[in-house]
Amino acid sequence: MMNIAIIPARGGSKRIPRKNIKKFCGQPMLAYPIKAALESGVIDKVIVSTEDEEIATVAREYGAEVPFYRPAALADDHTGTSPVVRDTLQRLLQLGWDIQHCACIYATTPLLSSVLIKQAYEQLCETSADYVFTSARFSFPIQRALLQTKTGGVTPFDPASIVKRSQDLPPAFHDAGQLYWGSCNTWLDQNKYIFSEKSQMLVLPPHLVQDIDTLEDWNHAELLYRMLQSQ
Repeated sequence: MMNIAIIPARGGSKRIPRKNIKKFCGQPMLAYPIKAALESGVIDKVIVSTEDEEIATVAREYGAEVPFYRPAALADDHTGTSPVVRDTLQRLLQLGWDIQHCACIYATTPLLSSVLIKQAYEQLCETSADYVFTSARFSFPIQRALLQTKTGGVTPFDPASIVKRSQDLPPAFHDAGQLYWGSCNTWLDQNKYIFSEKSQMLVLPPHLVQDIDTLEDWNHAELLYRMLQSQ
């Protein structure tokens, strides 16, 4: 049985056009997760799920496989990640692939290393978790968040917590938007959810987490990447 990584990488990106193959510190963005997955030592094949011929060409150039193109119905702005992973797994199984575990890795994850991919996989294997995914801790207690009223005033998001000390509030975490490990059977089970009590987090430090949705995000990610490379 094999372990695979599936990288969803559709062609349509509104805020940063063609961001999945846009040059990031000299290489196409997609090259980074492909390289990290192949170097992790725990992934046998990397599959890129795309409907775009140019993305498929870049994916193959850096060592990934594109055995088929993603259906147009799963390549719009409203399709979630899990249906894409399930569709890819089902089609690979129909081709006779014997898959044990699957990592879903997002295409815009240049800060994700092969070491972290392996670490998350080992955590999955050593526990009874359905999924293991990367996360980060909020730097400020979310219970003390503020809302702005229609008249420009301020109201606490949680009035009961606004008067409490930060150290008296439990830490909160958010999805890092990078990596999700699960067994093939878990991914195919639509009743099992990534964000549930049966999942576990691999908590990352802040300098390894960066959403890339705007050009400002992109520039910040490049700064973080260069900093990590200089260490």
